[in-house]
Amino acid sequence: MNTPEPAQTSVAIAAPMPQPESPPASTPAAAPAPSSPVSGVAPHSLTEDAFALFSATLLIALGVAIYGHDHLLTGGMAGLAFIVHYASGISFGKVFFVLNLPFYVLAWKRMERAFVLKTIAAVALLSLLAEWTPHWISFAQLDPIYASVLGGVLLGVGFLMLFRHRASLGGVGILAFYLQESRGWKAGHIQMAIDCAILLLALWTAPLPNVALSVAGAVVLNLILTMNHRKDRYIGS
Repeated sequence: MNTPEPAQTSVAIAAPMPQPESPPASTPAAAPAPSSPVSGVAPHSLTEDAFALFSATLLIALGVAIYGHDHLLTGGMAGLAFIVHYASGISFGKVFFVLNLPFYVLAWKRMERAFVLKTIAAVALLSLLAEWTPHWISFAQLDPIYASVLGGVLLGVGFLMLFRHRASLGGVGILAFYLQESRGWKAGHIQMAIDCAILLLALWTAPLPNVALSVAGAVVLNLILTMNHRKDRYIGS
């Protein structure tokens, strides 16, 4: 759990933001803030950001629990964390947190500080919730096909909430968010391509039917991002 939009599982917003002052020639420029066809849109408050990060990571943690129950995977850094988890037995939350650490260096140099700080907070929240959720909920019966679709929806909606509040889950999400901000590439397409590559690696730790269902879930996740995370539609920040 790939994507970001990784990532992220995996990614930017058409919300108007204050333009940063031009940096000195000796320092790298930060990613440009997105433009919006609507002026005067109020930015999200700190309380709104905090509630969105909690809500999004809670949804994603539930999706992770569903995938873990049926030995499924997702894309992005979450997918890599699942692979390591299944291969080593180390908990998903611990692996996910550690795998994201190197990407903070890139984000700190190239992305806005608010984005980086909210991303770190989201990764920490998900790492904790992924550890605790299996103790709070259990599944007596969970059909794998239903699990792949429901997990994809939960992760997709969670990622969408994070991206619209200018945050991600690190890793692929940072890369996808930066490429959409700087080059206009659709975050969903970037996330989908990387997710498919990561899911191919999953053949090392999971049976082919499980990987196939995981691919279906990744498609659902990224369709949600592609259809809903668009500069020409979203006008909040």
